[in-house]
Amino acid sequence: MQTEAEIPMPSPANIENSYEDMNFPIALRKGVQMAMEVTQILLNAQAVDGTVRKQAEENLRQFQEQNLPSFLFSLAGELANDEKPAESRKLAGLILKNALDAKEQHRKIEFVQRWLSLEPTVKAQIKAFLLRTLSSPSLDARSTASQVIAKVAGIELPHKQWPELVGSLLSNIHQLPAPTRQATLETLGYICEEVSPDVVDQDHVNKILTAVVQGMSSSESNNEVKLAAVRALYNALGFAQANFSNDMERDFIMRVVFETTLSLDMKIRRAAFECLVAIASTYYEKLAPYIQDIFNITAKAVKEDEEPVALQAIEFWSSICDEEIDILEEYSGDSNIPCFYFIKQALPVLVPMLLETLLKQEEDQDQDEGAWNIAMSGGTCLGLVARTVGDDIVPLVMPFIEENITKPDWRQREAATYSFGSILEGPSPEKLVPLVNVALNFMLTALLKDPSNHVKDTTAWTLGRMFEFLHGSALETPIITQANCQQIITVLLQSMKDVPNVAEKACGALYFLAQGYEDAGSSNSPLTPFFQDIVQSLLTVTHRDDAVESRLRTAAYEALNEVVRCSTDETAPMVVQLVPLIMMELHQTLENQNISTDERQNELQGLLCGCLQYADQMMTLFIRVFASRSATAQEEAMLAIGALAYATGSDFAKYMPEFYKYLEMGLQNFEDYQVCAITVGVVGDVCRALEEKMLPYCDRIMTQLLKDLSSNQLHRSVKPPIFSCFGDIALAIGENFEKYLLYSMPMLQSAAELSAHTIGADDDMADYTNSLRNGILEAYSGIFQGFKGSPKTQLLMPYAPHVLQFLDSLYVEKDMDDVLTKTAIGVLGDLADTLGSNAGPLIQQSASSKDFLKECLSSDDHLIKESAEWAKRRNRVDANIPRIERFVEFPVTKSTAFIASPFLSPRVGARIFSHFKPCEKCHCFNMLEWQLRQVFGVQIDSRSKSPDVLKNKVEKVGTKLRGWKAKLLSQSAINSVLQSTLIYQLSVLPMPEKYYTQLDSLAANFYWGFKNNKPGMHLLSKARIFRRKDCGGLGLRQSSLFNKALIAK
Repeated sequence: MQTEAEIPMPSPANIENSYEDMNFPIALRKGVQMAMEVTQILLNAQAVDGTVRKQAEENLRQFQEQNLPSFLFSLAGELANDEKPAESRKLAGLILKNALDAKEQHRKIEFVQRWLSLEPTVKAQIKAFLLRTLSSPSLDARSTASQVIAKVAGIELPHKQWPELVGSLLSNIHQLPAPTRQATLETLGYICEEVSPDVVDQDHVNKILTAVVQGMSSSESNNEVKLAAVRALYNALGFAQANFSNDMERDFIMRVVFETTLSLDMKIRRAAFECLVAIASTYYEKLAPYIQDIFNITAKAVKEDEEPVALQAIEFWSSICDEEIDILEEYSGDSNIPCFYFIKQALPVLVPMLLETLLKQEEDQDQDEGAWNIAMSGGTCLGLVARTVGDDIVPLVMPFIEENITKPDWRQREAATYSFGSILEGPSPEKLVPLVNVALNFMLTALLKDPSNHVKDTTAWTLGRMFEFLHGSALETPIITQANCQQIITVLLQSMKDVPNVAEKACGALYFLAQGYEDAGSSNSPLTPFFQDIVQSLLTVTHRDDAVESRLRTAAYEALNEVVRCSTDETAPMVVQLVPLIMMELHQTLENQNISTDERQNELQGLLCGCLQYADQMMTLFIRVFASRSATAQEEAMLAIGALAYATGSDFAKYMPEFYKYLEMGLQNFEDYQVCAITVGVVGDVCRALEEKMLPYCDRIMTQLLKDLSSNQLHRSVKPPIFSCFGDIALAIGENFEKYLLYSMPMLQSAAELSAHTIGADDDMADYTNSLRNGILEAYSGIFQGFKGSPKTQLLMPYAPHVLQFLDSLYVEKDMDDVLTKTAIGVLGDLADTLGSNAGPLIQQSASSKDFLKECLSSDDHLIKESAEWAKRRNRVDANIPRIERFVEFPVTKSTAFIASPFLSPRVGARIFSHFKPCEKCHCFNMLEWQLRQVFGVQIDSRSKSPDVLKNKVEKVGTKLRGWKAKLLSQSAINSVLQSTLIYQLSVLPMPEKYYTQLDSLAANFYWGFKNNKPGMHLLSKARIFRRKDCGGLGLRQSSLFNKALIAK
């Protein structure tokens, strides 16, 4: 067999003749006729004549399917042949690149396997053509070849193939002609972008960086080569960890980057600043020696350079802000991640520089949704600076505002307003509220009367920021009072009649105004007197002829959703009147579906579904939305149906015969995987609503879910929720889940074992692994709880050792986040609770269950600690019964009833305590108290704890819920999260009313905001959310009532 070095290589110009060569690979001798005609086919594929073009596309498709090796070889030869037309070469390279890579993960995997399965001789021929093309006189051909080489490298290098690639590219690079050097450096950059740093050894990294830095140096006279070198450095920075840890090497790289920022070529300067931006986020901890020089360079660029360069100079400081915000907010106290406070140190010179950028507006920036200029970049950076340093920024910005806010030049007034709006997030309310109270009336007047639309646009945006960050029940000093509320609403409604961009911002301001009153209570919202006018004005906006030209219609519907969501019982009759109007709007969009497939039409359907999530008569229209080809509209309709299922409970069963086929279609929708993910969540919602009525559909659902898990075509992010869905199904149908154990439990075990092989992976894989493990644990939890109390619990015994082994491996690995830890310790309790005395010996044999439990019991996270305390009680329940009986003179069965519930067991101590109250000062009482503490882990008295303790507990609830917001949760999973907050505290002591209010607000905000930080779009007020389900509410637990119920128990 010939080696790659011995393979006969035809020249690209004689590729047709090569097929007759008997020494040529057999795989490439097939499809000779098509290969010889490939040039004409490629040209025809770009023909104006549609018939010719379609025939050529069909010929290419057939060629690829019938003889892939010959197809790829022909394309590579076409690209490498300088005698071929530029048009055919360009298309050949594009098709070749697309044959190696795809956006969809399952197709990407398929293409990788397809390339790896080709004969080595074929791959070697193709790669030789590609490397040869780097010397082509055609810039397009060289650039395309660079990209294709990187795609091949991305496939082969991780599989230890093509190890000589980097060496062959770098050999004699300095003796090559300038165009070839440029193409080689571009190729190296693309390779660094394509592959992971761990597949390139440090020796090759050193050689790449040496070649790149030399290409950037002043000795390189060719600007195209220099630009390629700078861009290659940008992509190679992730490979340079070792080099940036070496002072001399880092100094040399930074010096070359600094020199390159002074190049006479604008593209090179911009690329050099892009490198600085990347260094800021990748090597923040190494920047201290260079920060003064960087400020001087960036300040000069912002003031004097062309806009593309200045934008990157500003972006550097935005990146520094991002790094310091992350460190200060998420890693405080972690000595391994120091904050150098670069922004705080640079504040006196950085803020004036940014304020100057605000005066560089463009005339049409408000009309262009995608506009990005120096003024907008400067304002964004100013906002990040405010978040980084807090109160310190205010005295530096206020003089600029006071100086410019009344100037005749609109640019100065707009810049002053923009700067004020930019600093409203970060500084404390105590610092900002007095300023906002002074500015509010001025802003309202400007919004109505300023002659410049630019100023009105920014003013409306600033008002929205005021309401977003400084308005709500949590603030001690409100900025909106009875005295100014009517004026604010009047101005906003009037501004909705203004030009589209101003009206859009006014809708946004109204959105945040309404949101601030969501905790107002059932009948005392200041918006109630204006509800009808607000709704009518928003509906009018949605019908404006120019609403389609911008985001105005979207903004109006989002504001309408929020106004209705935060409404009170007093406005309920008006909400009822609103439902038919929204029905009519949705009906019209469905009727127009065949006429228009415009994205805005689909977006509108999604928004309308959001408005109607709890009108059960809308089910027919929701189902009609599934005829839309829009993934967005289908997502919103599916969410609406999930919410409807939760609200209607078991009555939802009447919709299932018609809805099921769409549920199944959603589970099969691998292409729009977000739809599939949401459908999985809706399965959980429906299970919770129907419980055992779900049983007739479970065979088909479980079959499809198992297919989804086995498919490489489905995006991996959907698989953790599928595992969690197993738990939802088991909880719904209880012991009837028996028939699925043989399929689901081995799948869970395999996934658990697979997750153990991702130790040490990158951050994205680590996050995914935690998500996967959490889904697996939620499945186990649901299955164990579903079988609880059933005579079939023994069916779970064979699987219990695997579950405990999985928990052991998680504990030993020490890489669990708080959410995973809480779920894991909960599963330990579920296992003990369901299997009862049978679980004891298994847990005793577990390598680390005791240590894991002990560690969780001492956790600072109250949710983990509460779960651990419950797990501990479940593990000791059988031992507890006789110990309690020794002290209490009522039957063991009665004791057991108190112990049975994880939420009520802390009160057993109080019940027992009542029998001993007459002798509470005697020694026997003290002994009893000590023993009960040992058994239950609780105090048996109910003395009040300090307010600081309660405040801290509530704040921790908020922190934990914010951490959950970005996760994909089903309705039942949301409920589970909320049900687990402060159980221990609520069960042993009465809480003051203000903490009830705060807890309920946190729960409501979390409930409606769980979809990727996207504001919820629902009709229900907070009062309706907490109303009992049999009275038309959602049945969300109200803290005050729950606290009283637990105390009473």
